[in-house]
This record gives sequence, structure tokens and C-alpha cells, in this order.
Amino acid sequence: MATNDPVDSDGLPEDPAELLPPTSVLTLDEYLDMQAALGDRTRFTLLYRLVHFGERSPKALAEALGVPANTLHYHLNKLVDAGLVEKRKRTKADDDGLFSYYRATSLGSDILEHGVEELIRRERDYRDAYASE
Repeated sequence: MATNDPVDSDGLPEDPAELLPPTSVLTLDEYLDMQAALGDRTRFTLLYRLVHFGERSPKALAEALGVPANTLHYHLNKLVDAGLVEKRKRTKADDDGLFSYYRATSLGSDILEHGVEELIRRERDYRDAYASE
């Protein structure tokens, strides 16, 4: 039940935006945009690969995921726009003639580790807690 008090009995603000520190670099909406970006399996898989296996070229990512280049770039752009992935351009091409690579940002790594991956790690605990004997 909502009250007129700005803080509930647990000391938490009623408005979740007030959880952010006054000097927060990001807004609540920007944090929610990051979560929303990971709500797609292709984008989750892209970020997962970049976090756990390092930077990759678009060609390597497209081959690994088995998606066409235009689909890959659509999803990569969503992750870049959300601040979870960054595009890096090299001044010299690599052995395959590729100049651009993608890598996870520190925010991307953190949201993956402390979001869905954390829930996956805890699944065993949840299952054990709710298992009927």
C-alpha cells in the first residue's frame, strides 16, 4: 500500500529513481534500457560471448551465432546504444583485413554477471528451496 511518505518502513524510497546517488552518471531510464537490451536472446548471447571470450570482429560474431550480417549489426547497435558494448576501430587491418571489433564495456560485463547470469547461478538454490520431497 502506497503512503505519502517518501520512504517506506524498510528505509527504501517509494520512487526507485531515488535509489540512484545524487551524482549518478546514468538515469534510471538508462539502466532500464540496458536491462531491456539484454531481453533479447541474440543480444544476450552477443554480450555473453564478448564478456567471456573477449573482443571479436563482426565476421567472427556472425559466424559464431549463425546470423546474417545485417541482423548482427542491428543487435550490436542496440547493445552499443545501451552502453553495454563498444565498437573499436583499428588503424591497421588484421590478418583477415578487418578494421572493426566489438568488446563489452565494464557496464556490460557487470550487468551480465549480476543480472541473468546471477539468476542462472542461483537456480539450483531456488530449485532446492522449492522442491517438494
